[in-house]
Amino acid sequence: MTEPQTVKVMVVDDQQLMRDGISSLLSIQEGIEVIGTAANGQEAIEQALVLTPDVILMDVRMPVMNGIAATEQIRRQLSTCQVLMLTTFDDEEDIVKALIAGASGYLLKDIPAQDLAQAVRLAHRGIYQLEPSIAGKLVGVLNKQAGSSPAAPAKKESSAQTVAAQFDLTEREMEVLQLIATGATNREIAEELVVSEGTVKNHVSNILSRLGLRDRTQAAIFARENNLL
Repeated sequence: MTEPQTVKVMVVDDQQLMRDGISSLLSIQEGIEVIGTAANGQEAIEQALVLTPDVILMDVRMPVMNGIAATEQIRRQLSTCQVLMLTTFDDEEDIVKALIAGASGYLLKDIPAQDLAQAVRLAHRGIYQLEPSIAGKLVGVLNKQAGSSPAAPAKKESSAQTVAAQFDLTEREMEVLQLIATGATNREIAEELVVSEGTVKNHVSNILSRLGLRDRTQAAIFARENNLL
């Protein structure tokens, strides 16, 4: 039987006590190895390029460079490295900015050690990690953005035409993008458009590629920011 792969983790936090505590908690978890730490975003970038961790646990608010700015640069330079935000701050603006920057999830520091370890393992497999309270805030932000500036049908149509032309999206791909923004699954989209799930998956892949996005969450944010709903 093949041994499970060890996940190499780096911990980034401006408080040494927090760095040491998180590192100690993770070091006793099966299948996880803490290979380094950093005290700010700039150090995180430098260390990540040398150590090439699988997953980085990144604080948000730090001196020199914050975690969101560091996440964007790390994701650009190390596409296989997943970044999980781990913070005490659950501000809506931070959550959205972190996800747009490429974070694979957003967790709060009161998370139990075993849950944190599992989040690291799942993030390494490419599975998004959002605590229920954070997910609720994200949905609230998206709904607020959609409701605060209700676009007239003509404006919505104009926005859709602009996006389609700019990113060379077909009419069907635009329909899929709009449904993604509502939170619909591939199966639900397939039922709505009367096509197969495989066809929907192909459309989603094309959409993400043409928009330069990494996942459905970023696609949903993009759609709402561009008044496609």
